[in-house]
Amino acid sequence: MLAVRKLPVTARIAPSAVRSISNLASDAYYEPASEGTSKTPENLTPRQREILTQALRVDQAGELAANTIYQGQHWVLGQDRKVGDVIQEMWDQEKRHLKVMNKLQWQHNVRPTALWEVARVAGWGLGAATALMSKEAAMACTEAVETAIGEHYNDQLKELESFPQDHPSIPLLRRVIEEFRDDELEHLDTAIDHDSQKAPAHALLTTVIQKGCEFAIEACKRV
Repeated sequence: MLAVRKLPVTARIAPSAVRSISNLASDAYYEPASEGTSKTPENLTPRQREILTQALRVDQAGELAANTIYQGQHWVLGQDRKVGDVIQEMWDQEKRHLKVMNKLQWQHNVRPTALWEVARVAGWGLGAATALMSKEAAMACTEAVETAIGEHYNDQLKELESFPQDHPSIPLLRRVIEEFRDDELEHLDTAIDHDSQKAPAHALLTTVIQKGCEFAIEACKRV
């Protein structure tokens, strides 16, 4: 039976209940520049530099796509009394994520993916199309996308464990990714709470979307 992969239950605790909005790692990118937010480490191996470059290129594209998915959903369901405000709240978080990823891309001298425009258009189309299907399908889309992104961020955190930690940008990057991972998992929980699993052909829909996300991640690493 086709089914979307689930992250461990212990990784899916909504972060809003346990962390203060005024104490986020990403706040550093809204404060005066420091070495941790304006410089890139010079002591990375070629392989570590490649990992960092690919990670930030994918993350920036992923946050762009997430923004336009929610934009497309909001275009269809923004006035819906049940999910309109929920979609807006998740979209607002993704806007913040993209702003920070744009700053990280500049800081570490990473060029954006050549698939930037594809990610933008495909994201909006996916969000709007699933929202036109039903509210539940829109939430199933969120469930699938956030599952893929959560797993992707977890993989990145494991890779960053082997990086030298003496330059302040690396520990900060790890904390930012953890913060964004937790936001994405909160969105996953929100989607489930808003009946994502009642969508028609839920297992098929979420599996197709998640596999598409995984393909996009690999493509953006390379171009």
